[in-house]
Amino acid sequence: MPTYVGLYNFTEQGFRNIKETVKRMEAAKKAAAQIGETIKEVVWLQGQYDLMILYEAADEVAANAFMLTNLKAGNIRGQTLRAFTAAEMEKILEQVA
Repeated sequence: MPTYVGLYNFTEQGFRNIKETVKRMEAAKKAAAQIGETIKEVVWLQGQYDLMILYEAADEVAANAFMLTNLKAGNIRGQTLRAFTAAEMEKILEQVA
């Protein structure tokens, strides 16, 4: 399955409810599993972003639906990036002229 990186910042609401962030992430992991996605890693960050999620989804549609579902709750805002494994990168490089 393709891998995605989500980089997120807490909204004002997310900061107001910061003590619930770990519980919210556990709920997100369960929700992801119910739709066939796997959250592989979650880390809270210092710096430009507050949170990074590494997850696998069937495709870009599923990945974006998952992200939008999480954004809809109002605790975070962010972006999703497609990530490539070394094996995937090798296939890409085969196409480079």
